[in-house]
Amino acid sequence: MAAIIHENGWFSVRGGAKAIYEINKERKENILSQQFTASAPNEVWISDVTYFTCKKIQYFIYVIIDLFARKIIAYTFSTGNSSRITKETLAKAYYDRNPKEGLLFHSDRGANYTSRSFSTFCKTLGITQSLSRTATPYGNSVMEAFFKSLKAEELYRNNYRSEREFRERVQKYIDFYNDKRPHQINRYRTPNATEEAYYKRHADDISETI
Repeated sequence: MAAIIHENGWFSVRGGAKAIYEINKERKENILSQQFTASAPNEVWISDVTYFTCKKIQYFIYVIIDLFARKIIAYTFSTGNSSRITKETLAKAYYDRNPKEGLLFHSDRGANYTSRSFSTFCKTLGITQSLSRTATPYGNSVMEAFFKSLKAEELYRNNYRSEREFRERVQKYIDFYNDKRPHQINRYRTPNATEEAYYKRHADDISETI
């Protein structure tokens, strides 16, 4: 019931309603607003979760994409869908890439992204959250496109003999996606090549800030 109330923006008139209203008001901001572009790496990250059943076990795959080059910068496997794993995935990306303050993190309104613990974690890292609007199928379309490719080109084409093989093949696909698969949005370069080209162009500017 609480999830339904929060999702629809309904609030109790009882004590504490104002505090709850302010929390949910912040959660409902869609800052990205389907503008799926970025001028540099580590400006906008987007994220979502999908699932796949292997050997009768349902696995959730958490993924974060840097919007600039459409590069997969972190992913995690889990047999559960929780804010703890979402935080773990974000931590992987954050401590690997060390973004500057002002990073925007966009996702849907799943409970793992709208939980107080995850929102607090984002604030601690200086990250601003953006959340897709309810019932907006294109609110996180770049993530949806990646999951569609992952399933069509890898998951649905194989009958994995073990969890280990499943994980290894997903990792191999993500490596392929970043390093071998050209993207139209990148002028038919790969995500890795696009990001590397950016850093080469801006090498002097970056060295001056160090």
